[in-house]
Amino acid sequence: MMSQRRGFHLDQSELLCKKGCGFYGNTAWQGLCSKCWREENQREKQRQIQEDWALAERLQREEEEAYASRHQRTQSQPTITPFSKFEERKTKEKSRKVNTVTKFFTPSAKTPPKKDATPFDNQSSPSPSSSASRHSSWDSDRATQDFIDFLKPLKSGREIFKQCRAFTESMVYKREMGADELSECVQDFYQSLSDRLQTQFKDSDQVEGVMDEVEKYMMTRLYKEAFCPETTDDEKKDLAIQKRIRDLHWVTIEMLCVPVDEEIPEVSDSVVKAITDVIEMDSKRVPKDKLACITRCSKHIFNAIKVSKKEAASADDFLPTLIYIVLKANPPRLQSNIQYITRYCNPSRLMTGEDGYYFTNLCCAVAFIEKLDGQSLNLSSEEFELYMSGQASPNWPPSTGASSCSPGSATLSQVHKRLDLLTGLGKRQDRVLEKARQLESDLIDWTDEVEQKVQSVLESFPAETQNPAATTASGTTPAASSAIDSDNVENELLPPPLQPQVFAG
Repeated sequence: MMSQRRGFHLDQSELLCKKGCGFYGNTAWQGLCSKCWREENQREKQRQIQEDWALAERLQREEEEAYASRHQRTQSQPTITPFSKFEERKTKEKSRKVNTVTKFFTPSAKTPPKKDATPFDNQSSPSPSSSASRHSSWDSDRATQDFIDFLKPLKSGREIFKQCRAFTESMVYKREMGADELSECVQDFYQSLSDRLQTQFKDSDQVEGVMDEVEKYMMTRLYKEAFCPETTDDEKKDLAIQKRIRDLHWVTIEMLCVPVDEEIPEVSDSVVKAITDVIEMDSKRVPKDKLACITRCSKHIFNAIKVSKKEAASADDFLPTLIYIVLKANPPRLQSNIQYITRYCNPSRLMTGEDGYYFTNLCCAVAFIEKLDGQSLNLSSEEFELYMSGQASPNWPPSTGASSCSPGSATLSQVHKRLDLLTGLGKRQDRVLEKARQLESDLIDWTDEVEQKVQSVLESFPAETQNPAATTASGTTPAASSAIDSDNVENELLPPPLQPQVFAG
């Protein structure tokens, strides 16, 4: 049994950050958590900036030395270009690369236009600009109104709203930046706002509640710019994983060692709900809502395993089942959704808690699917390639002959197998019809037999049709028959009625 699970065993320590900080890691962050990844990224960028400045200074010195040597050789000739202008031009040219890096760390010089007036603004409503009209959809308006309603009771709600709105509108002017830089800007804003809220609110739960609403407001408005941007290869990855899952359609529940019995109605219902939840993830705009879909899917998986095994599920049971659910669902834009959550979700939600745990397992499941091979499924490499190419199926394995590898012979073999299956089904149907006719004949014979027995009993014990009431020896009838109120008393047995007589006295 251990050999069957060798391709899917995942130690829980592998889910944690490689730095040993105790938080969950992520494949998109090279196994690091959000905090360690940001620190590592910042150090890398600072090192790159220092290298760029050193390169610029070295180039400047070389140019100055070259110019000085040329100036000494041509002292008698007039200077064509003043040294000050030359130095200025060379400095601009050499610092262009440095400016490209440092512009990510400075706020945009452009001032975004004002949005329509809200209860948090004292100014009149200006005319909407083109950038504002991009966020005039119903979802964005609803998210804005919900955010305002949430912040009204808070003392610093007006300031929080202004900061979030200003940052959201400033992101429109940073569309030329890469997805990683945009993500860093959002994460920096999360961190700075969270630090300020920590000083205002002593309750950490209240801070988390505010940050959840901030994430909902911002990412609903930035969804078009942030989800699957053109500057990334997310769409290419989506198509690749979608094709990979389609090619793996032949993988069975037994190959993955999934401890789920779909013949049980409750288990089958949980599997369907898990598939529905992981597909529904693509319809959500907020990273938190996408994570909620993953969490619901995972809980349905645990319930299916528990009902099937009649005991609590383990991590070794959960991961293969999650892989099976992803293969059956083939969720749309899977990689884009994972990247969107990774880039723009509140980092504390991914680092700890059940949402972070389930999301990390989903990333591991996708990674397993991408590198799934025959050894993971206890298949030979030849069988795996035949199944992946569609030349064979686990239900109809190819013959051992030399010609069995050709697509034509494999297809013909499948046709013969299916014809044999149809022939067997026809024979089974004939047997069912024959049994049905026999059952009908037996029912008719049984009915006739019952009628005959009933008639025989009736003839043996005839029913009394006359009134058994008889007179006694004294000429009177029994009390039951002589009752005046009885309806069974015959009229002819009554004495004649009394006639009136004339008294002759």
